[in-house]
Amino acid sequence: MTGWARWCFRHRLVVVLLWLAALGGLGAGSGAAGAAYTDVFVLPGTDSARANALLAEAFPQRSGDTGTVVWRTARGAVREPRVRQRIEPALTEIARMPGVGSVSGPYEPGPAAADRISGDGRTAYARITFTEQANAVPKELVEEVVDTARGARGEGLRVELGGQAITRIQEPPAGLSEAVGLVAAALVLFLAFGSLLAMSLPIVVAVFGVGTGLCAATLLSHVTDVPEVGPLLGSLIGLGVGIDYALFIVVRHRRGLLRGADPEEAAVRALATSGRAVLFAGGTVCVALAGMLVMDMRFLDGVVLATSLTVVLSVLAALTLLPALLGVLGPRVLSGRRRRRLAAHGPEAAEASGLAARWSAAVQRRPRAVALAALLVMAALALPVLSLRLGASDQGNHREDTTTRRAYDLLAEGFGPGFNGPLQVVVEGDKGGAAAPAERLLDRIRDTEGVARAAAGPPARGVTVIEVVPRTSPQDAETDRLIDTLREEVVPGSGVRAHVGGVTAVFKDFSAVTRERLPAFVAAITGLGFVLLLLAFRSLPVPLTAALMNLLAAAASFGVLVAVFQWGWGAEPLGLGKEGPITSFLPVIMLSLLFGLSMDYQVFLVSRMHEEWLRTGDNARAVRVGLAETGRVIGCAALIMICVFAAFVLSGDTEGAMAGIGLAAAVALDAFLLRMALVPAAMHLLGRSNWWLPGRLGTRLPGLAVEGGDAPACPPTREPRYAPALPERVPVPVPAQPEHVTGPEPATDPEPPAVHGYVRASGGAPATDAVLTLLANSGAQLDRCAVRSDGSYRLTAPAPGTYLLAATSHGHGSRARHITVSAAALAHDVVLARAAPEGAGAQELSERA
Repeated sequence: MTGWARWCFRHRLVVVLLWLAALGGLGAGSGAAGAAYTDVFVLPGTDSARANALLAEAFPQRSGDTGTVVWRTARGAVREPRVRQRIEPALTEIARMPGVGSVSGPYEPGPAAADRISGDGRTAYARITFTEQANAVPKELVEEVVDTARGARGEGLRVELGGQAITRIQEPPAGLSEAVGLVAAALVLFLAFGSLLAMSLPIVVAVFGVGTGLCAATLLSHVTDVPEVGPLLGSLIGLGVGIDYALFIVVRHRRGLLRGADPEEAAVRALATSGRAVLFAGGTVCVALAGMLVMDMRFLDGVVLATSLTVVLSVLAALTLLPALLGVLGPRVLSGRRRRRLAAHGPEAAEASGLAARWSAAVQRRPRAVALAALLVMAALALPVLSLRLGASDQGNHREDTTTRRAYDLLAEGFGPGFNGPLQVVVEGDKGGAAAPAERLLDRIRDTEGVARAAAGPPARGVTVIEVVPRTSPQDAETDRLIDTLREEVVPGSGVRAHVGGVTAVFKDFSAVTRERLPAFVAAITGLGFVLLLLAFRSLPVPLTAALMNLLAAAASFGVLVAVFQWGWGAEPLGLGKEGPITSFLPVIMLSLLFGLSMDYQVFLVSRMHEEWLRTGDNARAVRVGLAETGRVIGCAALIMICVFAAFVLSGDTEGAMAGIGLAAAVALDAFLLRMALVPAAMHLLGRSNWWLPGRLGTRLPGLAVEGGDAPACPPTREPRYAPALPERVPVPVPAQPEHVTGPEPATDPEPPAVHGYVRASGGAPATDAVLTLLANSGAQLDRCAVRSDGSYRLTAPAPGTYLLAATSHGHGSRARHITVSAAALAHDVVLARAAPEGAGAQELSERA
């Protein structure tokens, strides 16, 4: 990472030009190709999937999207001449428009047309069939259809339109939510940095990462199924993590400048420490997103691809474009006031101060009270999750001022609440015709409780479709029970092979499959997160605590989601529309994003605590210092994500608004209640037990380096290529009069005693190529590790006693020194000198008490 960062810093113009070319090339390619997003709401193996497959085979002409024109008279009937003279010319004009396949109205001859007029004669509708799916219908055509239909309105005559294509003209301008989120994030960054140039860095990096990610997802939609919500969620998560990741690196870079480093060294150090954490955090987000594949839902595969691609490119931009931009700005990444103060007073002290430091000290003084208060708040917010009901959001959940919502309400008022979500019972029969079995089933369906009406269409290729209108709305629990009754009692009792489909049945199957597979999904992403944190921090309590906190954050955020969208608390004032069930697939997407983002904050917080613990062996100090130094940046990062996510309420998409509100609440609760209150309070209460790991497990675990050394070093099988292999017994020269270094006074500690410290060259730089080995006096190897990128190391002794500590490094000889280890951790630094001629001292081992 160090060499890569230095290359990007020194070749900044090349890096910036490459990113400009990538963004421009992908933008031009996606603009020329266009989007081909496909919403495939089908679950293989379900009853609704089999019904849809039969429909596609028997009725291929039903490929285009359909819209509805609804009109209602204030008095009189829709058949009156004054109404027909206004409506019929409009329908005729719409039917002639290019892109419109057909228009079926109520004034045509035949019983089907008569059914398009309500029982009281005051409401009627016409079906518009487009030649393309909703996302492919030109927006100009939709606007022309809407203007023509609504032009027929007159005194006492209301005209509204519904349908998926119609919703396109109600959407806010493209990019509005992203722009609002970026403006809010820029304000937070300016308040945090006090510099316009520093503020612009995370914004620019996020724009490049998200821009290339969305363009790539657009091109990807031509080779695989990517749902329309995929790029929306990709931009949502990409902006959040892109700005946050760049923020962590810029903060570390500015800290280096303020402590006296030159711009290049500060940038390299920031990438070697915070950059490693960003790489690890981005990987955990992608792993959490990939957990959605456990659900085996085809619809989610495209979401995983779009969001993961955007996250990967955002991380890549933070690790390449950002150091190049830091090279362009140089010391100007600091405000003018900071630069003048640095020149006048010299480097700043390393001690953390400010609100975060004072809060950290308060948590240390009263950990029980802080933990109890945070738990009570989280538990109260999680209570509504007990009422969680999964289902489908439809146009009945749109805002009251939209034409789609008004059309939905008019149809429900004129034809019954179930009219907006009819069921399709697809009957299989002989190729010669399916009328006889369909009629037997139709009679039983009409007699079923909860059915308002049912009618069978003409058969095609041995398949007949019975349209069933329930008495209740598509989102009503009674409609779900009717589907179960049809599948479990009515169809089997009729002796007919039939399947229940339709949009309402599809979403019910989504809900059922989600509930069935959700425990395995949660276990998978929780287990993966546990393993990653175990490898990073070599502790059992830390990943276990993180897993419990993640589950608590998920419960509380879904509680907020239920209160707002399902119970309707504040939904209409916020412009979120009418209350309804939570979209079936949303828990899976939200849990993936939530677990990934929670892991980010856990890594950034605990990695600094872990670094201090390795340095001092003092748990209270490690937790206090870790929270004091990371609290401010975590708070800023959380505020940015909250602004970005909450701005997606303006997206015009119900699922996007749900995800935005849910994730904004999750980040707020996770950052301010869990990571800055409950986690440090719990770690104070657990004490030294936070860092406990069984000895045998510790020797077998591979190591992951986070923040340049916050994780244990690599195991013996992953040494530097030049390090000589040490056998079971290593002949090493031992000084005739060994110097003994004694650690702190013995203390009661369930962990094996440890030796830790830093290895540095004679000039003071970290000796990152060194390998340290702890040996018994017999020469048997007890523990071994490679030095981390910050020069730190940690070895474990089996018991208190005297041992040999051997150091090997490229350009240095192999030397060893006796050390005496007590029950407590021993802090022992190593200073290396260049290999000297034989007989001269080649290495010095010094003690740091």
